[in-house]
Amino acid sequence: MASGVKPRVKVPKTAAAGEAVTIKTLISHNMESGQRKDKEGNVIPRSIINRFTCDFNGENVIDITLEPAISTNPYFEFQALVPEAGEFKFTWYDDDGSVYEDSKKIALG
Repeated sequence: MASGVKPRVKVPKTAAAGEAVTIKTLISHNMESGQRKDKEGNVIPRSIINRFTCDFNGENVIDITLEPAISTNPYFEFQALVPEAGEFKFTWYDDDGSVYEDSKKIALG
């Protein structure tokens, strides 16, 4: 597991049924591409978040495959329709097999 990895998510607390809400996510991660070398000339192993998904009440909202060119601390902002009250589940997948998760509930208002 990479050190210092911290997911952060911003979801409105309420929405009207059928409303599109803006969701913002950021995960603190150093994102090493695997192409740089250390002081001794050894290749620094690749270590990136390679996939990000968001589900709402078990249905996929977004599924993104990330490549080595992604920046440090990847940030995503997207819209999702809220048909009912429920829970968004966010998942980040790391090259080393680690999985980082967060979830946020949203109510109808």
